[in-house]
Amino acid sequence: MATEEIADPGPLPAQMPDPGALAWVRRGEGMIGYGETARHKATSITDAENWWREITDQVVVDRELPGGDLPGAGFVAFGSFCFDPDNSSSGSVLIVPRVVIGRRAGRAWRTTITSADVTIPDALENPTQLSIPAPGAVSFADGKLSGPEWEGVVADAVTMINSGDLDKVVLARELIAIADNPIDARRLVARLAAEYPACWTYHIDGLVGATPEMLIRREAGLATSRVLAGTIRRSNDSDQDLALAAALSQSSKDLQEHEYAVASVARALAPYCSGMNVPDAPYVLELPNVLHLATDVTAVAAPDATSLRMAAALHPSAAVCGTPTDRARQTIAELEQLDRDRYAGPVGWIDADGDGEWAIALRCGRINADDPHQIRLYAGCGIVAESDPEAELAESVAKLVPMRDALGT
Repeated sequence: MATEEIADPGPLPAQMPDPGALAWVRRGEGMIGYGETARHKATSITDAENWWREITDQVVVDRELPGGDLPGAGFVAFGSFCFDPDNSSSGSVLIVPRVVIGRRAGRAWRTTITSADVTIPDALENPTQLSIPAPGAVSFADGKLSGPEWEGVVADAVTMINSGDLDKVVLARELIAIADNPIDARRLVARLAAEYPACWTYHIDGLVGATPEMLIRREAGLATSRVLAGTIRRSNDSDQDLALAAALSQSSKDLQEHEYAVASVARALAPYCSGMNVPDAPYVLELPNVLHLATDVTAVAAPDATSLRMAAALHPSAAVCGTPTDRARQTIAELEQLDRDRYAGPVGWIDADGDGEWAIALRCGRINADDPHQIRLYAGCGIVAESDPEAELAESVAKLVPMRDALGT
């Protein structure tokens, strides 16, 4: 493995040489990976961490980035995990690319990762921006449940909550998009990164999206988790948005939902961290399409608490599953009628020191590997005792906007 500093490569999505290239981009920084040195089909996050530890012990470093390390500038793997392996036909994956192009803090680098018997084709060493065709006309179809049918499922969940079975459950729905032309992940990455720069835009093995929620970041011994729960759709008027933000920050329903999510993160991180800071109240995170209640939890990570180990402890949080976790997961399996695949699972990267970033795969879609004209889009909502099915459906529609817009011409 060798890492060298390079001139600024320009927009990172333009460095993706083929539709299978990996992406992790936020505010113009991040990494693009292409080629494949190793791939691990993981049965769990813990299984992936064990494999990663074994493979990092075999790495020979020929050259490191001069002038000090930057997060991601070295031996890395990109990963994406199922929400619930027990109720999914899909698999989790950890991928070590052959080449990584990265940018961080005003510096850019290229890392070349190969096994001894692998040579890198010129096309991988020198990616060029390709002309990527638009998907053409796109039509949309409901998944297994229509909108009204999903509202009925939400009503059932509210009944269960009010009967004392559980406090909160997150229910998701899917929308199937069918395009005239094959859907190219590179185009989606470029559009999402441009429209949602504050989100983490990603593409890993067909899963592409732009998520606002960081499950866990580990960097220089500091662990950070961003919790989002409580959402309202934005208007087209700035004064109206101020009123919406005020209403969201005072909504008992949304504050209750948010409190469950923050508490679940704090409990899960406690065994792996010290000096935890949990703010007393959330702030309002503004995105182009919605407003969220948000809390950033920070702590000092234990030396052996890798980003993957903490991700395994945190997933699934109340923000994407519910409270209590086991009952909420059972309720999802009973009511949702959906294979979530890798939607709402951890997505991100890890380096040889265990540092990394693992977000929650939200605002996303999974391109059909057998038919790239199709992509399944996902959106979910937190259901509590005061939830209104019609309002929850409207919230899910708002959360589908980023991917629907990215598919547009």
